[in-house]
Formats: sequence, C-alpha cells, structure tokens
Amino acid sequence: MYHTWMRYFTPGPQHLRLGLVCLGVGLQHGTLPTVGPRTLDHHVAVVISAGGGWYRSADGRRTTVTAPAVIWLTPGVPHHYGPDPATGWDESFVDFTGPATAAYTELGYIDPERPVVPLADASGARGAVGRITRAARRGNPLLVVETAAAVHELLVALRRARADITPEGDPVLAALTRDACGPLSVAEHAARHGLTPAELRTVVRRGAGCGPKEYLLAIRLGRAKELLAGTDLPVAAVARRVGYEDPAYFSRLFTRRVGVPPVRFRARQSRTVPGGWSTSVPDPAHPPTIPTGPGL
Repeated sequence: MYHTWMRYFTPGPQHLRLGLVCLGVGLQHGTLPTVGPRTLDHHVAVVISAGGGWYRSADGRRTTVTAPAVIWLTPGVPHHYGPDPATGWDESFVDFTGPATAAYTELGYIDPERPVVPLADASGARGAVGRITRAARRGNPLLVVETAAAVHELLVALRRARADITPEGDPVLAALTRDACGPLSVAEHAARHGLTPAELRTVVRRGAGCGPKEYLLAIRLGRAKELLAGTDLPVAAVARRVGYEDPAYFSRLFTRRVGVPPVRFRARQSRTVPGGWSTSVPDPAHPPTIPTGPGL
C-alpha cells in the first residue's frame, strides 16, 4: 500500500528569467513503485524523510538509501531507484529547472557526482516543500513565483542539512572567517590547520562553494562595507582594518568587485548609528524596535 499526492506546473518563458522555476511537487509514502530506469531533462530533489531503499546509477552501482537523505536526479543522467519493499519510505519530491541550476551546481548545492547525499535532518527541506504544496492550491495567481522562491529555499535547506556539515559550519571555515582580515596567505591559513593548500581548497569548496581566496575576499569586502557605512574611518584606515596596507590597491579592488569606489559607496550607504554599530545578529522573535511614547 502507498499514498501519493502531486501537482505539476508549466511556467512561461518570462518566468524562467527568475533563474529557477518549479515544475512539480509531490508527497508520497509507503511501499512505492520502483522509478525507472529513466532519464529526465530537468532536475529533481527527492527528499527521503523516513524509511530506506536503494538507488542504482547508470553504471550499475547500487547505493543504499537510508533516511534522512536526498536523491539528486540531474538532466541527462539515467537513474533507477525505489524504497525497500518491506518497509517503504516517506518521500517528497520537487521538479525544477532554470539557468540558476548551473550556479547552484558550481557552488556545490547540487552535486551530480553524489546522487545520494545523507542528511542530518530533513525538517528544513520538508518545510520548504510544504510551502510549495501550499502555493500549489488551485487558482493561486502567484503560483509560479511563490514556488520558484521556495525552490531556492529548498536548495539552501538541503545544503544546510547535509550530514557532513555541522549546523555550526566547518571549524576550518569558522577559523578563516575569524582570521580573514589578518596578514596570512592561503598557504599559511592551510598550514595552521595542518592542511596543504589543495586540501584547504577542497574543504572550503565543500563547505562554502568557492575557493579560499574568494571566501576570504568576500569576508574582507563585507567587513569593509560595514566600516564604510557605519563609521567615519578614513578609507586608508578601513583598508588596514580589513587587511590591505596599500589603500590605493584596496580602492581598486573594492571598485572592481563592488562596482563603485569606497568613497561613493560610503556616500550612498552611510548611516549615523546612535549608540554605535552592533555586530550581533538580532533575534528574529524580538527584532529591534523604535521606542515610542511621550517624550520619545
């Protein structure tokens, strides 16, 4: 016995400019029929939240699937999978396509080389699928855009839930974030963690979807933006704070990556922050509020 519910959509060409669009969503559980062998022309994320089964790749290799896990089906790749006939599984699937899939693949959110990825927890992914199913109600005029937004959310949730990445993130990435504005080279960062530069690249790409230089640069530029927008420090001082002794080089780099010089960025974004600039993240349940009342 099994139970299944599904909806399929046909987004228009203009919706593809959103980057990702949802083509279908389904919720199923029980001893479901075997899928394939087949080949698709789009991506599918199959989230297994309970039970287990198997996946067979085009070369005949069979992989055991144990919940929680995600099975990635990618365009042009033959696949064959199904639940254990004795136990079945709980499955939700999302079909999607769009030009942004290339970027998500390059960043490691979708990994064609690992069609079966163990998850630490499937609740975040199930929540994103739930938003797609609610948006899929008949007559919803915002159907395509709502479901497209939820596909982005789903990919992030699956990335965050991977069993090989802790909720706090990789400790090497945490150390790189902490020390990004220091004078260390990539090779020196690697040595501090007992890694070769090549091993560090593998760790950072697995955890952040980019190389160490790009990761460090993004942190430095983000910090520079905060200092430019939230303080009156001269540009040269900002450059030194984020690890650049040559302010001219920093200005050229900032302009090339941000699109405007540091001075112009400050003019556009500068804010007077009473009480100082906070580095703590507000609690979403208790966001900052503007005091009100007599005399305020």
